[in-house]
Amino acid sequence: MRKILLVLFLAVGAITYAQSIDYNTKKGYAANGYDVVSYFDGKALEGQKEYTTEYDGVKYKFANEANLNKFKAKPTSFLPEYGGYCAYAVAVNGKKVSINPQTYEIRDGKLYLFYNSGNTNTLNLWLDESPDNLKQKADKNWEKIKN
Repeated sequence: MRKILLVLFLAVGAITYAQSIDYNTKKGYAANGYDVVSYFDGKALEGQKEYTTEYDGVKYKFANEANLNKFKAKPTSFLPEYGGYCAYAVAVNGKKVSINPQTYEIRDGKLYLFYNSGNTNTLNLWLDESPDNLKQKADKNWEKIKN
C-alpha cells in the first residue's frame, strides 16, 4: 500500500512540476507570431518562420536572426507579462483575453500586451486608470489564473 501511495505521490508531483503557465498562443505562437524582441526597440514587427525558436514549450517567431539570437541569449528578458494575455483584462476582470499584437507597452523593462478592437483599446484604459495600480492587481490575479 505504501508503494502505491508513493507512486501516486510522485506521479502527481511530476504532473504538477511539468505544468507551466498558460501562454496565449493564438496562431500557434506567442504574441500572435510577433517578434517579442522588436517591441523593446519600439516596433511591433511580425516574425518570420525562418527565425523561430521554442522556450518553455511555446513557439516564438522573430523578424530577423539578430533578434532570434538576442532572445536565445536571455529569453526571460523578452517574455510578455501574464502569458501574453491582455494586461488590462487580467487586472480588471482576472480574465485571459486575446490581444492585438500591435498594442503594447514597455514598462519597467517588461512587455505588456493589450486587447484593441472596435472602440475598445485597453492600452488607453490602462494608461488612463493608473498603470501602477493596475499592474499590482494584475500580478495578484495572474497568480490565481496562470495555470
